[in-house]
Amino acid sequence: MIAILFPGQGSQKPGMGLSLYEAFPEAKATLDSLALALDGDLKRLLFETDEETLRQTQNAQLALFTVGQMVWSVLQSKLTGPFVFAGHSVGEYAALSAAGVYSVEEGARLVQTRGRLMAEAGLKAPGTMGAVLGLERALLDEACAEAEGIVVVANDNCPGQLVISGEVEAVGKAGELAKAKGAKRVIPLNVSGAFHSPLMNEAARQMAEALAGADLGSASGTIYANVTAAPVEDVALWPGLLEQQLKSPVRWTETIQNMRAAGIDTFIECGPGNVLQGLLRKIDGEAKGLGAGEAGDLEKTLAETAP
Repeated sequence: MIAILFPGQGSQKPGMGLSLYEAFPEAKATLDSLALALDGDLKRLLFETDEETLRQTQNAQLALFTVGQMVWSVLQSKLTGPFVFAGHSVGEYAALSAAGVYSVEEGARLVQTRGRLMAEAGLKAPGTMGAVLGLERALLDEACAEAEGIVVVANDNCPGQLVISGEVEAVGKAGELAKAKGAKRVIPLNVSGAFHSPLMNEAARQMAEALAGADLGSASGTIYANVTAAPVEDVALWPGLLEQQLKSPVRWTETIQNMRAAGIDTFIECGPGNVLQGLLRKIDGEAKGLGAGEAGDLEKTLAETAP
């Protein structure tokens, strides 16, 4: 069985999706359709936007969602299932649209709303995030508890790579405490807010309102949730899970481990770069990770996986 994975913010890059658009009719049709459905120039966002502009939360999230759907449109036309799905943070919306829980247009509109709310939350309640390398989760939880202010573990990406999120001073203090407890490095992240922390509570509340108005479809495959690291059988649970996701940790290590325990051995990353493939290697070196963010990578992946 194949897992279809969608990356989160940080994987975006200028020119993303262009080679897919030029090489695959399915990808072209997907982008053309979304560009018509949404306000704004989606093709310019992907193909012509500079790195700094693309890094802005609302731009990065929509761009990643769009390219994820472009990749999936090709995979869906060439491969036979069953598939399981997961996405890292905003990638979860791409996973849900790929699986049919939300239409592609509905998913894109939800991602637009999410990006706007998160950017606004970052202005109202300034915060930051930091990657902590080489420290056990329990010790990092201790560091967060000992630091004054709001700071929590926001992402459990793979063994030895955790991310903390919260108030600027609290994140700095927790980082110092983490180094004192044995962390190899603490790297400040260039983000516009304290994502997956209590500083996103207001954004999560407003996101819940948007999710309540979105139409739910039936899932074509199993989808694993960031919040629980487990498969979700009832699609009616997704609005609540997505609300929680904004202010809760992304349990990525456990997600991959649970997929492996379920017998999944091949993982395709549907987006630019290879962040999720790198995490996969560190979580389970026996698993096969494949890329699909550029036309050449997607052609190789299809050659390896097509029936």
